[in-house]
Amino acid sequence: MGSTVLSLRIDGELLDRLRSHAAKRGMSVQDYVVRTLIREDFDERFKTAVDETERFYGSEATAGPASAAPSPEDHVRPSAGIA
Repeated sequence: MGSTVLSLRIDGELLDRLRSHAAKRGMSVQDYVVRTLIREDFDERFKTAVDETERFYGSEATAGPASAAPSPEDHVRPSAGIA
């Protein structure tokens, strides 16, 4: 995979905050921003995969009486813990 240049114009206050966050992690601002974007992209792709899995298995995978205690299988559903 090659790399491409992305130029951004950002507010000075935002740049200062980015520098602070990056410094706490011992990173450059560029590395911090790239890692943040990669993490956000992964989160979006993961949520999409979970949604598609739930559509594939149907709504009965998540349906059930609201007052019922969680079943032992609840912790292994793809959407467990994802709001």
